[in-house]
Amino acid sequence: MNAIVKVNDKHVHAVGRRKCSTARVFLQPGSGQISVNRQSLAQYFADASKAESRIVEPLIAVAQHGHFDLFVTTEGGGISGQADAIRLAVARALVVFEEREKGERDNASETEDNTHPWHKILRHLGMLTRDSRIVLRKLVGRRKARKKEQYSKR
Repeated sequence: MNAIVKVNDKHVHAVGRRKCSTARVFLQPGSGQISVNRQSLAQYFADASKAESRIVEPLIAVAQHGHFDLFVTTEGGGISGQADAIRLAVARALVVFEEREKGERDNASETEDNTHPWHKILRHLGMLTRDSRIVLRKLVGRRKARKKEQYSKR
């Protein structure tokens, strides 16, 4: 699988984050190839089917699965955090792609249509919201973040 990003006028870039993970997605029209850190999806993720279902969820929501190539660079965190960061970045990239396409159509036809169906669909499904939950740090005088020493009455 060739992981060369072809930068052209249809190319879109977006960033997603989850826990300690960061993902950059380069989205462009294509045949549905997905490469993560210059590897295929199956090579990078141990459970590729679960990760793929999570990553392509925004594409399926807007009925564009198989119409875009995704080139992803991700770092930090674990497997699930990276998959969720990629999911957020894909959703953001789709919105940017839709706005760019709408802008080109408006310049060509001069019609007034302020609807963004992909944005509405993705927002309604909660795919454009960053999940801000992170791991709570260990607190002073406790075994872990919330676990206390065992209390002995006698």
